[in-house]
Amino acid sequence: MATEKFVSYTLCGNHAAAAAQAQEVVALAEEKGSRFWKARGMMNQGCVLALTGRASDAIEMLISGMTAWRRTGAVLYMPLYLPHLARVHAALGQFEEAWRCVGEAMTAVETTKEKWCEADIHRTAGEIALMSPQPDAAKAEAHFERAIAIAREQKAKSWELRAAMSMARLWRDQGKRDEARDLLAPIYGWFSEGFDTLDLKQAKSLLDELHA
Repeated sequence: MATEKFVSYTLCGNHAAAAAQAQEVVALAEEKGSRFWKARGMMNQGCVLALTGRASDAIEMLISGMTAWRRTGAVLYMPLYLPHLARVHAALGQFEEAWRCVGEAMTAVETTKEKWCEADIHRTAGEIALMSPQPDAAKAEAHFERAIAIAREQKAKSWELRAAMSMARLWRDQGKRDEARDLLAPIYGWFSEGFDTLDLKQAKSLLDELHA
């Protein structure tokens, strides 16, 4: 349940709880001598560092955790962790490494059939395309479209909301405010609870801006 609880915390934007849970896993793993659980806890710690803007520390922790994880023979969860690593590489201007991580995540999805976070890999790829020294809006839009399509096929509304926000921001910046609003509004309107979570707060703020 460690990863499931951690993912819930991160998706809800509760980074403090995610950090505490990851630290608890590492401490317990060290006490019990479990290399498997320590590696997973380290990867979770790396994700929190990535989500809270500590890119250099995140890279070090994620790579250390992934290396230890693979040494146990484990192959699962790479499609979850690699996009975090890709984003922090991009944040530091290391785009070759960022794209390598994206490609590795996509390969992992096909290899392990672990498709539950596939949409967010494409959303991450789109964001990296826009962060690049020569932003590629067409490439970004194609990835966002793919992310939305996958999320809809899986009926994964949280992933769909994230991808729609990324697309809406791109369209807003291109002057296509009506299209951005028409895409995001019905997805946001689907939700009936959780309005105190980070994604829904950001979606509401973006919609308010698009209605202004």
